[in-house]
Amino acid sequence: MADVDFSAIFEASPVAISILSPAWDYVTVNGAYERLTGWSRDQLIGRNVFDVFPGEPSGRSADQLRASLERVVETAEVDTMPLQRYDTEAPDRPGVFHERYWTIVNAPMPGPDGQVARVINRVEEVTGFIQALREADSDTDSQPRALAARTRAIEAELFVRARELREVNQRLRRAQERERQATVAAQQALRHQQQVVADTSHDLRGPLAALRTRLEAALADLDDDSRQMLHAALYDAERINDIVADLLELARLEAGVPLRTQQVDLAHLVRTETDRRIQSQQPPDLHVVVDADTDVVVAASPVQLARLLNNLLDNAERHARTRIDITVAQGHGEAVLDVTDDGYGIPAEEREKVFQRFYRRPDARRSDPGGMGLGLAIAQKIAQSHHGDLSIADHSPGTRFTLRLPLHHPESPTNGGTASGGDAPDDR
Repeated sequence: MADVDFSAIFEASPVAISILSPAWDYVTVNGAYERLTGWSRDQLIGRNVFDVFPGEPSGRSADQLRASLERVVETAEVDTMPLQRYDTEAPDRPGVFHERYWTIVNAPMPGPDGQVARVINRVEEVTGFIQALREADSDTDSQPRALAARTRAIEAELFVRARELREVNQRLRRAQERERQATVAAQQALRHQQQVVADTSHDLRGPLAALRTRLEAALADLDDDSRQMLHAALYDAERINDIVADLLELARLEAGVPLRTQQVDLAHLVRTETDRRIQSQQPPDLHVVVDADTDVVVAASPVQLARLLNNLLDNAERHARTRIDITVAQGHGEAVLDVTDDGYGIPAEEREKVFQRFYRRPDARRSDPGGMGLGLAIAQKIAQSHHGDLSIADHSPGTRFTLRLPLHHPESPTNGGTASGGDAPDDR
């Protein structure tokens, strides 16, 4: 099979074609383009298309051409421009413009990296056709009325089709933009899931390896008292169970599974959970102060709210130096719960990051090496599932977490109503 000389085909093409750089400079043109525009390639190559053809003084046609070229570079898709007037300057008479009409198609030419390296600009002139229509329409004395009417109809049809083409192009561009956004969102979701899998695998690998090592050591020396080793293995198994439970809880919350709600006195819940922690596990050197208004009632899952509160208290205990303050109040139709510690605080640039799963600041890793970085992520998801919000407020010294939930109204459904509507499974 003989080699095809594409440069010869380009030069012999009867259609006027120019090749433009992404800065809209002429790279090359074919003979048809020279004949159509009246400009030689020596006059064009290296010059900007808008310097050679600035268009009519209003600049509207040049703006439309520029927008089409930019779309080609941005989307790497062919862009067909509707019929339009684009006046050109005579090469030998600067400042003298001629009225001309064109149909223009711009197409991408990708480079080795897949990005648009050049733009193919194909132009066809229809000035003669438009002028013939006008002459036929105006010279009604020298032609039958039926012919004049037909030419007017053709001209009207031509512009209607040009308008339709413009609208179709706009719809296609909107559809392409929606498709691009959906693709970007899907890619981000995939990267997020891959990161979650990687993080989870990393965090599960440690306790699993420790559990296997301890069990193998116990089996290798059955005469030895393995009670301590088995207790350590049990601790590793419990940690794995906690990790899996937290991940399942996050998956459930992110899936938007509706919660079974009831009237919950937020102040009573806070006092009950705080008393339980003080009696069982609160560090003895921490002073916990509760200041809770009465009758702060929300429609919520008490199990989920208790988990949210305990996650906040776990975090406060890790960072507090001497004191934790818990307040419950209401205002502007909201219940407001604040949990404040007197630790070193969280820099403003990290306040959103602490709600990301598996994110742990260096001080958190030092104070609790076995933590997973899921507690605050779960707490925020629980708040959102109750149509509320959990954020970090300005406070010095230390850190203040603020939970805001809608107050319960007597007409709101409870005792079987759900936070998202419809039936819901048990939220335990």
